[in-house]
Amino acid sequence: MASNPPAACCATGFKHEGTPVGEVKNIDGVNTYITYPKDNKTPERAIVFLTDIFGIFPNSQLLADEFAKAGYLIAIPDLFQGDQISVADMESGKADLPSWLPKHQPANVDPVVEASIRYVRETLGAKSVGAIGYCFGAKYVTRLLMTKKVDVGFAAHPSFITHEELGAIQGPLSIAAAEIDSIFTTQLRHESENTLIKAGHPWQINLFSGVAHGFAIRGDMNVRVQRWAKEQAFFQAVSWFNQYL
Repeated sequence: MASNPPAACCATGFKHEGTPVGEVKNIDGVNTYITYPKDNKTPERAIVFLTDIFGIFPNSQLLADEFAKAGYLIAIPDLFQGDQISVADMESGKADLPSWLPKHQPANVDPVVEASIRYVRETLGAKSVGAIGYCFGAKYVTRLLMTKKVDVGFAAHPSFITHEELGAIQGPLSIAAAEIDSIFTTQLRHESENTLIKAGHPWQINLFSGVAHGFAIRGDMNVRVQRWAKEQAFFQAVSWFNQYL
């Protein structure tokens, strides 16, 4: 594995404060959060935002709005068809991942992801499309890059990715990694570097000290180092897409 399967650390974190400005639309039976750049309803560059196990919730929506402010049309599909892990389970630490994960394998998730790509390309008219993935969603960034369904990818603290998937990517990939991470461990990070070198496409791995798995989407904004790392991971992604998308 290039990164281990999700574990207890994937189901913990902090809910962020703010009011999302986008809207949730039903796209072919899948709830999808759509947010546009200000004063531009026909942007040529779009990003499909692939979530962690909490799906479309305030943290992902607020972060999507920030990407829209940077000039990108953002679509967040409900990867779990209403069966996401709840914020209450995140706050209590009682998420039952062993019973939840078997219901959300590539056979279930791939069709939702690919339908979203078609929607932003064919219906919304995006000429270039990237993918962002946090934790669970990072695996599907690599799967999209494998088949050239997206042009560019970014992943933060990835889980569930195989070396075969990572080695088969066909486009640029940037990764934000946490120093404290039992999923994307030091050993697996170094192995991933070798895999990416062999793949032969532009790549980047930034390692953030003092933070744990989930920092880029569920960090505690009252802790200075976590807030800084979350913001820097966002800027990393924006810079990557500005360069390659």
